[in-house]
Amino acid sequence: MIDRDRFPVDPWRLVEKEFSLADAGVTETLFAVGNGYLGLRGNLPEGRHAHEHGTFINGFHETFPIRHAEQAYGFAEVGQTIINAPDAKVMRVYVDDEPLSFDVADVREYERTLDMRDGVLRRHLIWVTPSGKEVRIEFERLVSFEEKHLAIMRVKVEVLNDDAPVTISCQIINRQDGEDVYGGSPVASKKAGFDPRKSERFHERVLQPQEFWQDDLRTALSYRVTQSGMTLAVAADHVIDTANDFSARRLVEADIAKNVFRVQAKAGVPITVTKLVSYHTSRGVPPRELVDRCRRTLDRALAVGIDEHFARQRAWLDDFWARSDVRIAGHDALQQATRWCLFQLAQATARADGQGVPAKGVTGSGYSGHYFWDTEIYVLPFLTYTTPQWARNALRMRYLMLPAARRRAFQLNEAGALFPWRTISGEEASAYYAAGTAQYHINADVSFALAKYVRSTGDTEFLHREGVDIAVETARLWTTLGFWRTSDGATEVETFHIHGVTGPDEYTTVVNDNLFTNVMARFNLRFAARTVRDMADADPEAYRLMIDRLALDPDEPEAWERAAEAMHIPYSAALGIHPQDAVFLEREIWDLEHTPPDKRPLLLHFHPLVICRYQVLKQADVVLALFLQGNHFTDDEKLADFEYYDPLTTGDSTLSAVVQSILAAEVGYQDLALDYFRQSAFVDLGDLHHNAQDGVHVASAGGVWTALVSGFGGMRDHFGHLTFDPRLPASWDELAYTLHWHGTRLEVTVTRSELRVAASEGDAVEFGVRGASFTVEPGSDIVVPLADQGPVIPGRPTIRQFEDARREDGTLLSASVPTVTATIPVITEEFEPGAAPVGT
Repeated sequence: MIDRDRFPVDPWRLVEKEFSLADAGVTETLFAVGNGYLGLRGNLPEGRHAHEHGTFINGFHETFPIRHAEQAYGFAEVGQTIINAPDAKVMRVYVDDEPLSFDVADVREYERTLDMRDGVLRRHLIWVTPSGKEVRIEFERLVSFEEKHLAIMRVKVEVLNDDAPVTISCQIINRQDGEDVYGGSPVASKKAGFDPRKSERFHERVLQPQEFWQDDLRTALSYRVTQSGMTLAVAADHVIDTANDFSARRLVEADIAKNVFRVQAKAGVPITVTKLVSYHTSRGVPPRELVDRCRRTLDRALAVGIDEHFARQRAWLDDFWARSDVRIAGHDALQQATRWCLFQLAQATARADGQGVPAKGVTGSGYSGHYFWDTEIYVLPFLTYTTPQWARNALRMRYLMLPAARRRAFQLNEAGALFPWRTISGEEASAYYAAGTAQYHINADVSFALAKYVRSTGDTEFLHREGVDIAVETARLWTTLGFWRTSDGATEVETFHIHGVTGPDEYTTVVNDNLFTNVMARFNLRFAARTVRDMADADPEAYRLMIDRLALDPDEPEAWERAAEAMHIPYSAALGIHPQDAVFLEREIWDLEHTPPDKRPLLLHFHPLVICRYQVLKQADVVLALFLQGNHFTDDEKLADFEYYDPLTTGDSTLSAVVQSILAAEVGYQDLALDYFRQSAFVDLGDLHHNAQDGVHVASAGGVWTALVSGFGGMRDHFGHLTFDPRLPASWDELAYTLHWHGTRLEVTVTRSELRVAASEGDAVEFGVRGASFTVEPGSDIVVPLADQGPVIPGRPTIRQFEDARREDGTLLSASVPTVTATIPVITEEFEPGAAPVGT
């Protein structure tokens, strides 16, 4: 999947030994640096030859009216798209007025590295100019985890074999409204094929210039966003260190600022220019106030000292890895990929600070910078068990969205709140309701993540003060969205159903009784009822405030529990599996084994109506339910369901492989589990879905952690009870990971013959291993012998299992690929006078 001559294996660094313009978009993503608030793509500091000159700030967006071909009540009306913030990455180098440009430069040495231990992007090269001068250039780029609004860039230039005039031009450019060199073609003029995963593009000006100025070596630009009204300021200061003679010149206009250093360089005498940049944004604070904030950030950064910021970055990451690392002994390539994924999670979440986690983090404009349910299901587990404060921040984002979610529920004639499928501001931004708004399961996903966070941390203060509002309002929606039916059999049985919804699998839309939705809604209803009753007993004052705040009827929790207990869970006795929805098994099976590779992914080659007529999945829908609510399914049910759905799953979604890996490991397909894990680990590093250029797949990166810890590591915490049942791959000798449980750090090590749990200072932790109970005391460890690594089934399930399978009505299942043979009408030229031509 990876050219290892160009990208050698290094367990702690991503290393590039040879530069190529052919895949610049992918490497811009892979070498991006960010902190959850600010992200800088791995563009060349020369400011040329980019797929996307990207500087992104979490939540900084423009709005636009959504134009529907046919409007209807309740359709999303306002779209939101992340804005490409002014680009301060440019630090161009000229020698003898010859620019360093990678399309023509004679580069004798080259190495670019992203060091995941200190969070610094570095580049080393030796450049020989047309006149034969050898120039060593060292470059560093850092986005501070500690200082949310600060980035530091440093370039060191040394002419090795001669004297020469050297120029370093540091710039800030508004690329949103004019890219490349200032005044170039607007971004909207770029042409690209249809791909719903890409960002919206604007044809009108987005950033309206406000205040801009220069003072000595400090520069500032500020803007107001045309429609959303958001504001932004960016300021840069510069420090030059050299024994050579130099002069500094400057220029500032509305959309560009330059600080240019002209140096009379002596052979062997280096020049170092450091650029400190600060970004501040707001929903409407005047730009001048943001400029002042940038000034204060830069003043503080200079007072601390540049080298100290690099040292603090290293210390911050030392602590991050101590609580987050997952170690795979003897497999350096997988270790590198795993750490890269975990580092991306830090870069996407660390300083989100109450904002959401965009699907691409702050590394690209893919999916328009929107937040999805992916955060709660795929990213929150990592945050919850390694850095709980980040998980709390992400959940507070959902709490702050409740007013908009209540309005959306009312608009759809439901009680409570309905969280948006995709959003930045809190309002639904998906124009395609069938695969967007209809994904009501997001309500349950948010409550599920809330419950996991509270049960693993014990943070009842957050639950009682804010989290309960999420639990109650999401539960209320299910009681009005769902409805009751009474069977007409010998014994009347009431069941609760949910119709007209879409599950995680976007290839099957607007269905009745989607299994994932029903199972997760059941959890949501039970959790809300239990939370309210526990509050009444444990915190009467918080309970009273909640009753007043939410106007909660005391009878509501009982209604929630009644609906949960009666929730209809689809099951086919004929096939011995859980159908994905009420009519899923009535469809024909899509023969994926005989689908041409050039027709994948299906969403780019087939109309949604074609896809929806078949049993074919974009991602694992039922299988995800088996994992998240595994305590409600038997081992035999999990095996049967996995074997049925695995051959139907395209993997067109990057969220699919991680879940398939976890369930494959649990039910016994251990080699297949490892194959799926490799796919997940290299989604971006190997560009397996051919869209890594649009940004990191953050949810997939989160899923990599879950696949390791819950898949191979066997960790579960159903109903707040911590258990382990490992599934170590046959080729692995050891897997080690860290968990935080109620404030106690646990170091878990799995080998083929034992599981070791070591506890740090804190409280004693109770846990289970394959039915046996243990308690580890703080400062001690427990070793549990393992007889095996669970069941082992060779190979993988195939479509051949359907050859003799029959539906409930007795009809045979059949598999096919939707194809059509084109027939071109031919008009005959021989016809009687006055007669119409005959088509054949």
